[in-house]
Amino acid sequence: MTSRLPTITNLAGLVEVMGDDVYVRWSKGPEADAATTSNDSLTGVKLPGLSASPLRVEPWWGDRSRELWVARRLFDYRHLRDLRGPDVRAWVLRGEEVGRGPDNEPLVTCQEPLAWVADEALTECEELVSAQRSEEWGPLDRSSSGR
Repeated sequence: MTSRLPTITNLAGLVEVMGDDVYVRWSKGPEADAATTSNDSLTGVKLPGLSASPLRVEPWWGDRSRELWVARRLFDYRHLRDLRGPDVRAWVLRGEEVGRGPDNEPLVTCQEPLAWVADEALTECEELVSAQRSEEWGPLDRSSSGR
């Protein structure tokens, strides 16, 4: 199944697949996720679905750049590849929301894997987010928080 998935190589391709039931997930892919769900990393509690980020645009975003919307969705969790290992990649799926996780993220069941996200698209995301020059915004990475 995963070997047959197409690969999206740029933000324009991600914008093309956006929809109300389209999500991006960082993991080893649909085959690895098929028989499991996510766990809460703080407590170890098994969650009722897979943690994912929605690619649907919220109404308040208006007519702003769809590319920027998608770029920040990917940028938010890009640290997961480094945290969880080299086989972890971003991929896009059509899913059904079955709950909310401890960080209020959607928990989904995968109805259809759509595509892998290429490193070139991730680089484009980083460049677009960096071009916004916001000193108060960055990835949702807890690994560098003090203990």
